[in-house]
Amino acid sequence: MIVADRKSLEEILSMVETDKKILVVGCKGCVTVCNVGGAKEVEVLASALKIARKKAENELEIDTHVLERQCDNEYVSQLGDTVGDYDAVVSMACGVGPQFLSEMYREQVFYPAVNTTFFGGATQHGVWEERCAGCGTCGIHLFGGICPIARCAKSLLHGPCGGSSNGACEVNKDTECIWDTIVKKKMEQGKVDDLLAVKGFKDWRSARDGGPRRSIREELVEGNI
Repeated sequence: MIVADRKSLEEILSMVETDKKILVVGCKGCVTVCNVGGAKEVEVLASALKIARKKAENELEIDTHVLERQCDNEYVSQLGDTVGDYDAVVSMACGVGPQFLSEMYREQVFYPAVNTTFFGGATQHGVWEERCAGCGTCGIHLFGGICPIARCAKSLLHGPCGGSSNGACEVNKDTECIWDTIVKKKMEQGKVDDLLAVKGFKDWRSARDGGPRRSIREELVEGNI
């Protein structure tokens, strides 16, 4: 899932400094799962903004709404009847959400309330870690089901590097050397020779360096059904 962190209250307050009436919009998708932009977090932020503005003797009128997803125009369109009633809209979705909102409602001002960080999952309660770089051509089967692109500080496809020590990355001693983990797993499986095989260059054309990407399911596109 996409993992995000909420921006500081001070930063969000600076965005809406001159606004008198705003709408805070949450998302029931990834940001709800990582406890950043769901219904509870929307109400917490709205309350915090109200209190801060009242304390500054610059009261703010705030409404809240939570969409099923902000990355789908079907749900974004649900704001059509009311979005124009506000000076600005604060989105608590990942970075995709405020862009979809901005593209549909071109006359409105939208602010991002969260910082999108990475694709990952929960490793324990309250802790999420990066697992995928979204490079478009997955090859984790070559590395024991583990991704060295996302989890190696240098994204090495042939490791470990000379900086790793005692299973730790040279970038941070509290970060595991993922290549140490990969090698150990292969040894446990009796398949360490898999790592010695000559591999072709990775096809990076499917990664972000080629510009914004698009995924098309022809059977779902209107007119092809």
